Amino acid sequence: MTQLTPQPGIMDIALYQGGAAHVKGVSNVVKLSSNENPFGPSPRAVQAMQDAAANMHRYPSSDHAALRQAIGEVHGLEPEQIICGAGSDEIIAFLCQAYAGPGDEVLYTEHGFAMYRISALAAGATPVEVKERERVTDVDALLAGCTARTRLVFIANPNNPTGTMISEAEVARLADGLPDGALLVLDGAYAEYVEGFDAGAALIGTRSNVFMTRTFSKIYGLGGARIGWGYGPREIIDVLNRVRGPFNVSSTALAGAEASVRDTDYVDHCRTENAKWRAWLANALAELGVPSDVSSTNFILARFSSQAEAEACDLYLQAQGLIVRRVAGYNLPTALRITIGDEDSCRRIAQGVKAFKEGQA
Repeated sequence: MTQLTPQPGIMDIALYQGGAAHVKGVSNVVKLSSNENPFGPSPRAVQAMQDAAANMHRYPSSDHAALRQAIGEVHGLEPEQIICGAGSDEIIAFLCQAYAGPGDEVLYTEHGFAMYRISALAAGATPVEVKERERVTDVDALLAGCTARTRLVFIANPNNPTGTMISEAEVARLADGLPDGALLVLDGAYAEYVEGFDAGAALIGTRSNVFMTRTFSKIYGLGGARIGWGYGPREIIDVLNRVRGPFNVSSTALAGAEASVRDTDYVDHCRTENAKWRAWLANALAELGVPSDVSSTNFILARFSSQAEAEACDLYLQAQGLIVRRVAGYNLPTALRITIGDEDSCRRIAQGVKAFKEGQA
């Protein structure tokens, strides 16, 4: 029998583990492990997707023109420089497929999103992990990590799972310092949680080596629809469209995303509520001896004194029906990532951590 061998790098990919959604023996759990919007999608998005479902026997638009136009209008971008994908994950995979391969290097930070490494390996490229500075992207370390083989540099700004971000000036310094032939990719999955932040769009207008990815999975509440987008120089968009499948995004997802991006009042509401309860929860946990860095996202990274304490607290919270995320796989074994839920969820988390701490005393 012929033995089939996968391409180099494939078997070095650890299977991705998403945030847990169930606890054995516990009902009515509160899931705070995947950075989902506790308020769900815009009602307009739900209605648009329901309406679109009646025509699911038809293939979706292959050029995504209506959604690209909506994104362009809301964000002040050129629709011709936008590409849509099945979540921003697919855009990240397109970039690696198109620009990195055997002998090439893909840089990312030590606490960066797992898909950077996975997509690099899937393309046959060499992933290179660069140190952060106290859980913040270190531009000097990234520049020092670049070589003549560097093709892609990924940073999430704000970052997941740390919640921290760097300034536009630092991002520009990174872009300007990259070697020729290297592309800076700005992952803006959490950009909407920072009021007035363009996630690097202005930099793209003045540079040919910067690209931005965005998603509808977070503040828009469409994680289950799998839709995201990217923005960059026209020549890069042209390349990515050559590897993109013609019907890679469903008609229901396209309809929901278009309605979502146009419902700016709903986005503003979600951002305001998130900021309010993020500050409240961070302060409440800090008073219990569980600090976190200032977060610009819809989660906080709660830091404990040891890995054992973090894991014990996680198990205690699970028993109370509260699911958070361990992040040892992101080189943060002493921390738990906690999604900002609604008021009740945040209060339950604070009460749970307090009870856990009191039980230790």
